[in-house]
Amino acid sequence: MKYEATIGLETHVMQKTNTKMFCSCKCEYGAEPNIHVCPVCLGYPGALPVMNEKAIELCCKAGMLLGCEINPYSKWDRKNYFYPDMAKNYQITQADEPLCLGGQVTVEVEGEMKTFTLERIHQEENAAKNTHIAGASLVDYNRAGTALMEIVSNPCMSSAADALAYMAAVKQIMQYGGISNCDQEKGQMRSDVNVSVRPVGQKELGSKVEIKNMNSFAFIKEAIEYEIDRQTALIESGGSVVQETRGYDPDRGETFTQRTKENAHDYRYFPEPDLMPVKVAAEQLEQWRSELPEMPAPRRDRYVAELGLPEYDAGVLTADKATADWFERAMLHTKNAKAVSNFIMGEMMRLLSEQDMIISESKVTPEKLAEIIALIDAKTISTGAGKQVFEAIFNEGGEPKAIIEAKGLAQVSDDSALDGWADEAIANNPKPVEEYKAGNAASINFLMGQVMKASRGKANPGAVMQMLKQKLDA
Repeated sequence: MKYEATIGLETHVMQKTNTKMFCSCKCEYGAEPNIHVCPVCLGYPGALPVMNEKAIELCCKAGMLLGCEINPYSKWDRKNYFYPDMAKNYQITQADEPLCLGGQVTVEVEGEMKTFTLERIHQEENAAKNTHIAGASLVDYNRAGTALMEIVSNPCMSSAADALAYMAAVKQIMQYGGISNCDQEKGQMRSDVNVSVRPVGQKELGSKVEIKNMNSFAFIKEAIEYEIDRQTALIESGGSVVQETRGYDPDRGETFTQRTKENAHDYRYFPEPDLMPVKVAAEQLEQWRSELPEMPAPRRDRYVAELGLPEYDAGVLTADKATADWFERAMLHTKNAKAVSNFIMGEMMRLLSEQDMIISESKVTPEKLAEIIALIDAKTISTGAGKQVFEAIFNEGGEPKAIIEAKGLAQVSDDSALDGWADEAIANNPKPVEEYKAGNAASINFLMGQVMKASRGKANPGAVMQMLKQKLDA
């Protein structure tokens, strides 16, 4: 008997707000533990929460970008549980009336376009950060109460590839929309992964296992594949899958039991008495909708249609919003889109990868790249010299013209200098000269290479080729 998997994701996204969801404490990653706290986020008796309007805006905009219906009426609930990461022993969230309903993500998975549907997006507050050490657990409440969205998919995926493509698309959309940086290393995007297995053709879903707090795409893939194999083997051996919460151990490549669930509703929800329901006016929603930025797909299409870039280039440039924004700033100073694209996809990405940097940290500014390209187009330097200038600026900073002068990279187009190199190449290489005169036009490329070698790459290739042809055809 064959089995099929069903997968759903609950993806938590930290929003880009300056202050926490229900208090005025500052949001700052990496700050000294427990300095951005107050009676509200520490759950002191009598402390009253106040909604963060920016978080509501970002949640609604996220819903618009993901095709959700924005609920004109939503309310707050208390999700009760006893754990050190919530000082007040409950989390303010939205249970039955969330801000965003429905929605979908369409993405290519292994060459096939697939649409994955959403159940909802709801607004809530984040928990604190636990750090477990030998014999103790430490809690940092700086993160407690920060603004958090939960994007809940339907159980509509069937493989790890589906889940990764879906998450990558959500991450890209959230970054483009300015909703979140989605830095997984900082915990700004993490998912609970629900996996079940059933015989092919069976309508009823199998027992669901939830794998908690996954913040790495690679680990999500490994955990899903392991869990599918584990559940399938368990069923085939005559056992049954227990509905439970599991963690993932990347060192062993295995999931492990954290707690079992006697039923699906293991939390107790109560209406939040200290917060009014959320009602967003239609006019406000229209204003927010008008502020939405251009998304990756239309941006990619525009690069192809208006700038003449190949689809591959456009896809690489728009995969990351910061890279696409950098590209567009460079295009304010040059019309050579293909040259900008080549430098970004080649030199820039190579150097960023080697030095583990992001594009905003590069000493090569869009303006300096445009200047390098202008010097190449004007035949002042060769493309190879341009790459040397680019790398020099990336590593040490500086101005293109000053580096060209200091390194002697200016291209030589002077006939008197080229004449000597050309005569030397012809005199020292009689065989390719004879082959060219016998009709083998490609033989001139060898002579061209000899001239470039003699000039140490400074000779203007176009001028060299023209001079060689004049001499050989005479």
